Amino acid sequence: MKNWWIRFGCFLTGYNYPILMSCSEVAIKALKKYTSAMLIVCVMWSFIGFVFTGRYLKAGLAGSMLGGAILCLIIVQIERQIILATNHNKQMYAFRLIIAVAMAIIGSIIVDQIIFQEDIELGKTETLNKKVNKILPDRQREIKNQIAQLQNSLLQKENERRRLSDDITLHPVIKSYSSQSNSTPVVTTNQDSSRATTQKIKVVKINTVSISSIPNPNIALLAPIDKQIAGLRGEKGIKEASLIKLRTDVEREIRGKTGFLDELIVMVNLITSSVVALIVWLLWLCFLMGIELFVMVSKKGDENNENDYDLTIRHHMAFQKRKLALMARAIEDYPV
Repeated sequence: MKNWWIRFGCFLTGYNYPILMSCSEVAIKALKKYTSAMLIVCVMWSFIGFVFTGRYLKAGLAGSMLGGAILCLIIVQIERQIILATNHNKQMYAFRLIIAVAMAIIGSIIVDQIIFQEDIELGKTETLNKKVNKILPDRQREIKNQIAQLQNSLLQKENERRRLSDDITLHPVIKSYSSQSNSTPVVTTNQDSSRATTQKIKVVKINTVSISSIPNPNIALLAPIDKQIAGLRGEKGIKEASLIKLRTDVEREIRGKTGFLDELIVMVNLITSSVVALIVWLLWLCFLMGIELFVMVSKKGDENNENDYDLTIRHHMAFQKRKLALMARAIEDYPV
């Protein structure tokens, strides 16, 4: 594609390609200068957005690339506010200066967190120990209470099993008594004074008792209790094992959550306690500040020496205003 760099510069800065191609080489050079400055800013902030999204938002490779692209798009839109401005606006420059300072501070912090990563990890280890020592006693107390509850339940079940076992040992079988009542007719003979005999039939109930032996019913209760005891012992063993490795688990849990503020606090402590770290941070701050203000300073320097592209834009604007004014006057003189 012919003049692809100029076309890309027009796309990046918002310049009108047909108008620019009708202008002199001075306007084209100004476009290339703005394009180069914006590319430096975009590359730097795309990298910062990529690192920040991947490190702290845990977005993965695709999410980190998207974060870098979004931040690059934001930077492009901010720089266009300066490049495409046709009038001198001190408020806009002041506002851009505030944004530049804020972004330079944020960018230097993120870059320094990458540079001082090993030193920050050492500082995080100290912070990690403090957090673990703060969290660990409460979790240990909770697990110990659970172990104590399981131990009490286990003792109750073992005592219950002991009582059943003792009863089974003493009484392996239980005698069962059953009684049965049978009605039996009984004939009685009576003799009176005249020696006459009479017979009477009387129903007599005879109770018979039978004795049988059955196994002790407590034997059937042993298997469920043994199963409950085994389950309680297993749970107790798990809790005791978790108590042993509790500190390691807490350290892993806290270490797995990389917090931006945690690393920021560690880095601030590092900068305030080390002159070398402070100098490195100031160098990055000045570097990023210069990059942020690069486009604005270039635009500010070109305002006193406008090229023909800016003059063409102004002339076109004046022509359009004059055209609209004449159309408005014609409508007033010759109303429809």
